[in-house]
Amino acid sequence: MSEHDEHGLRVQGWAPIGSYGLLSDLDATALVAADGAIDWWAAPHMDSAPVCAALLDPCHGGAITLAPSVPFQVSRRYLPGTLVLETTFATAAGTVRVTDSLNRGTIGTLPWTELARRVDGLTGTVPMAWTVAPGHALADARPWAWCDDGIGRLAAGPAQLALVTDRVGDPQAGTHRVSGAFTTEPGQRGLLAVVASHGTPVFVPAPAQVCDRAEKTIEDWARWSSQVHLPGRWQQLAVRSALTIKALTSEATGGIAAAATTSLPEKIGGRRNYDYRYAWIRDSSFAIDAMHRLGLCEEVHGSLDFLIRAAAQRSPDLRPFYTMNATVPPATMRAVHAPGYHGSTPVHVGNQAADQTQLGCYGDLLDAIYGHVRAGGRLDPDTADMVTDLAERTCQLWPTPDAGFWELNDPQHYTISKIGCWVALDRAVKLADTGQLASLRTDRWRAERDQIHHWVDTHCWSEDKQAYTFHADTDDLDAACLLAARTGFCPAGDPRLTSTIDAVRAELGADGCLLYRYSGQRDAEGAFLACSGWLIEALVHAGRHEEATELLTDLDARATDLGLYSEEIDPATGHLLGNTPQVLTHLAVIGAVTAVCGYRPHR
Repeated sequence: MSEHDEHGLRVQGWAPIGSYGLLSDLDATALVAADGAIDWWAAPHMDSAPVCAALLDPCHGGAITLAPSVPFQVSRRYLPGTLVLETTFATAAGTVRVTDSLNRGTIGTLPWTELARRVDGLTGTVPMAWTVAPGHALADARPWAWCDDGIGRLAAGPAQLALVTDRVGDPQAGTHRVSGAFTTEPGQRGLLAVVASHGTPVFVPAPAQVCDRAEKTIEDWARWSSQVHLPGRWQQLAVRSALTIKALTSEATGGIAAAATTSLPEKIGGRRNYDYRYAWIRDSSFAIDAMHRLGLCEEVHGSLDFLIRAAAQRSPDLRPFYTMNATVPPATMRAVHAPGYHGSTPVHVGNQAADQTQLGCYGDLLDAIYGHVRAGGRLDPDTADMVTDLAERTCQLWPTPDAGFWELNDPQHYTISKIGCWVALDRAVKLADTGQLASLRTDRWRAERDQIHHWVDTHCWSEDKQAYTFHADTDDLDAACLLAARTGFCPAGDPRLTSTIDAVRAELGADGCLLYRYSGQRDAEGAFLACSGWLIEALVHAGRHEEATELLTDLDARATDLGLYSEEIDPATGHLLGNTPQVLTHLAVIGAVTAVCGYRPHR
């Protein structure tokens, strides 16, 4: 449990990205700042228009606040093995604990969204104040508030909200918000809950029902996380990352959102602000591998089912990502009239990279399918036919340029994309060799696979830097090339892998385990945290276990007080940047931890 002083928690209304804790019911998500404000609440789904978006617009985005009305200090933690957040406020006259959860139902997600904030007086007396003030929903919603038989009610666009209160003062309705105040005493429990529905009548449960579900939610999370077992000191790091990935996975569809947010900047004041509330093939593939490593079979099957359903819509052509419902998203981005985080504009809804060609997707998808088979799965005829078609499409596409791993509007022969094509054909060959594919094209796939490897070694290698390069015909470097280790493109002990590791650290290294994504990014953005995990795993693959362990210790220390990671970090200040929490980072953490603990993928 760490402590925060109230002073300096916010600057001009913005809390640090690293101050946010994540809540999830496996459908909706919320972010809670260290000062007790819920600045982001997307409901009923994690990719829905946010009920609260003060994260991007402190004045008009909307928030749910609950905190002492006098100066305070804060300590907080997740209840062990859960996504239930406990925040303790200490004032001069007493202490109070707030326990936040997005509640689960008896057999899964509720038919409504239920945000519960339980308040327990611990010592002395503490004056508390709260507000429920939804915002514009990153659109043109205009909230309206009223009281209905003593129950606070709000309408905000399609969202209908009802407050369930007990011993937190009488709700007072203003024009756009409902608020209240009360004073805690030792042993006294209060409840502020917000129930949300969309396009349907709102249900108002009894306070005791909400509290019972909050306790069950704790039990459900703890039961799930108890499946994760790793030897030694890295258990908690792995559990927290697994919980974060699970929290951003839709229970209904198996889709995994890349992050809970949109438009948090890669550099304060910059314009690289994107919507990450989509399910990337790459992330889902990495997640399937991570869950295999942790022995979470149900999650593996659910996410693979999502990938196959999504890909089948336009196979053998793939999209980099899909909606959380496994549909093909439009390649549009809508700029929202909002100030953005610390003035970083534009704020976006949607992602125009949806129609890019990213050749690495073929390797990601076939690697996930192969991993499932390797773990005991068997392909059905339709999936086997799709794999055959994807392998054939890879043979046609691999000699062409694409947008690359980093989704750049600069078509090139990116090294990591070629490696992805090598992975696709390598896995197709192995699936055929194990009898999962009845194809007469295996010899072609094997020949094209070997040709890709030769092409990369010839055109994407820098003799000067002794490293695999960013793309053909350049000496620039790309940290994503470290993934050549985990894919099997570079076998253990390959001197090209070892020298690439050294070159990447020399040119892209920032501080300790930190790396920039590719050459020329030092002044454009922060260090990309997933790259740290890839570096650690590559070091293990290269037999440099002591270095890997040292860097994993450093990466562990870069997490927030709650064990979360965003997309990037400012090496100079240690402040987190980019959308948060970031699934790709947590996946890379699991990859690094399991590699250091001795896991070896059978490629």
